Amino acid sequence: MIADNTLCDLAEEFGTPLHVYEKEKIEEKISKLKNAFKQVPSRFFYACKALSNINILKTIAQAGIGLDTVSINEVKLGLKAGFEPKNILFTPNCVAFDEIAEAKELGIHINIDNISILEQFGNTYGNAYPVMIRLNPHIMAGGNYKISTGHIDSKFGISIHQMRHIERVVKTTNIHVEGLHMHTGSEIKDVNVFMQGLEVMLEAAEYFPEISYLDLGSGFKVPYRNDELETDVDSLAKSLGARLDEWKKEHNKDIEIWFEPGKFIVSECGHFVVKKNVVKQTPATVFAGVNSGFNHLIRPMFYDAYHEINNISNPDGTKRIYTVVGHLCETDTFAWDRVITEVTEGDYLVFRNAGAYAFEMASRFNSRLLPAEILVEKGKGQLIRKRDEFSNLLANQVEL
Repeated sequence: MIADNTLCDLAEEFGTPLHVYEKEKIEEKISKLKNAFKQVPSRFFYACKALSNINILKTIAQAGIGLDTVSINEVKLGLKAGFEPKNILFTPNCVAFDEIAEAKELGIHINIDNISILEQFGNTYGNAYPVMIRLNPHIMAGGNYKISTGHIDSKFGISIHQMRHIERVVKTTNIHVEGLHMHTGSEIKDVNVFMQGLEVMLEAAEYFPEISYLDLGSGFKVPYRNDELETDVDSLAKSLGARLDEWKKEHNKDIEIWFEPGKFIVSECGHFVVKKNVVKQTPATVFAGVNSGFNHLIRPMFYDAYHEINNISNPDGTKRIYTVVGHLCETDTFAWDRVITEVTEGDYLVFRNAGAYAFEMASRFNSRLLPAEILVEKGKGQLIRKRDEFSNLLANQVEL
């Protein structure tokens, strides 16, 4: 982990709020996945909706894995970052068919999760271009209902109870189905969830003799608290490998397993540094007000997510209890009754595990500027996105 005094130095140099990412941590997480699954026929595609800064994407491309995208602009960004079309997966939801058609022209893997779109694709292209189909396995999983995507009420995927309908569309329009996909949610601790999903997928695979891979999405658990453990990817790989060996013997055919980790790769690389503006005491609470808000880190308000918060200006000070809040004209509480070393105005606080869904979900609410982003490599920080200039902000508002 990058030293706290280095974070303070970067905050002094580049100002706050500030996102700092560690390149070596990204490479370490990718290596961990590759090593765990080295005996399993598998591929990994980074889910760039977690963090799409082009310099982060270049780092990941150089590490030798693919890219999972959910919008046509993410596809174009991935191509610009150096990913080959064959290494880009497009998994949109509720988009117009025009976006699907544009993705097809770019030559990437296309994942379809709607029978209507599947039918349009088949009527337009027949078997001239392969697709994958996203299924809804009706498996409730994930750390929060808002990040559970495989249950019966989810908007994602085509229900496994509609397999007969899918089969009719595929046969009628002569679609070439190269793979099947599912994603049950994020923050999945139990590897048996993936094994349960695999069984659903293997059963569905019987309908499509041409498929060559099954995509299990991702959702690997990331430890946000000191007492939490991440998903045991070594155990998962061992279980998957054993089951795939059985399936190969039964069907005399190889099949790959694909994953789309996002948070697992970039969450721990990120540190979000803010400055203490005020300490405000009320009859019931001591607030530590910082120069940011949910416009820069929405996860605590949106998902009730936990981020460890440390005072890096006074790491060895007396511990106090604070409710950490932002400076927006809106309720924007980062943490209630959090034990932090004593803070004074001007101290720097850091939110750990802020690489995923932090800057990526940021906004200019209250006309606040977006933070700068720094990529640290071997102890040296490189500016990879400047803080918004006010003139640019005004120009954007005029254009809108």
